[in-house]
Amino acid sequence: MESNYTLFGIIPPMITPLNPDLSLDVKHTGILLEHLLEGGIHGLFILGTTGEFAGISQDVKSDLIRLTCRKVGSKIPVLVGITGCSLVESIDLASIAKDSGAKALVAAPPFYMNIGQEELQAYYLQLADSVNLPLMLYNMPSHTKMRIEIKNVEALAKHPNIIGIKDSSGDLAYFQELSKKFRDTPEFRIFVGPEEILASTLKMGGHGGVTGGANLFPKLYVQAFEAFQKNDLVRLEELQECILFLSDKLYQNATYKSSYLKGLKAAMSFEGLCQGILAPPLSAYSEGEKSIIKENFLQVKDRVNRVLNPS
Repeated sequence: MESNYTLFGIIPPMITPLNPDLSLDVKHTGILLEHLLEGGIHGLFILGTTGEFAGISQDVKSDLIRLTCRKVGSKIPVLVGITGCSLVESIDLASIAKDSGAKALVAAPPFYMNIGQEELQAYYLQLADSVNLPLMLYNMPSHTKMRIEIKNVEALAKHPNIIGIKDSSGDLAYFQELSKKFRDTPEFRIFVGPEEILASTLKMGGHGGVTGGANLFPKLYVQAFEAFQKNDLVRLEELQECILFLSDKLYQNATYKSSYLKGLKAAMSFEGLCQGILAPPLSAYSEGEKSIIKENFLQVKDRVNRVLNPS
């Protein structure tokens, strides 16, 4: 399937704002979308890991797809995550995305059944044949138990409906190899997930970042991408150091494996961008923990403001 646009730049993996009953928080979703668009993002990815797709209902997923596409319109491309263990449910979500006006789909390997690379390739080919939007691969080995091997990516990229990959492995050697393999195939788009290596992967040939912190401070990440485009590597490094400071202050908590999402949603709640509610089995920080995170957040906010608005 031919697409009439090119994905690039900062495409935040949007959180899913939730109400206490785990329904979609429509009010804060609207507020968040306005915040992201005002921040100059180049695209938007919903129902990814940061969007807690594995913990929310199909009803919430469909509500979020429809609301997001309606609010965003044609301003930027909306990418919809359809990862799941059921091919049928993934195809159903893809249909809702298509009908709602989304521009592309994103799918990580199905994460429950034990499969190998051959079965994974067959799965992706079946999925790509069954949906009516361009499909991006999503390499997330920490959550899916397997990575999409480079040879498999090369084979899958030959399918006319498979347009790129989001790599969230954090493996710089893997990303560099991807970039080398597709250097002469610029229409196959390569994005990084972990924001801690955004600058490094852009220099390797990556096309942008699907960076969680851009939910909170979209302009920080957009300016980093723009600095790279201008070949202003000094400015890029300054912005990357600020991103690393954010990561260290908000995402790192050795007590919880889920500290990234806990910290991100807590920080966003301080800014009025969501209520800070997580879908089970995840849970929000306690009030005592939030007080510590809030102190860290204020330090981050101050540094971001100084970096974005140098005197």
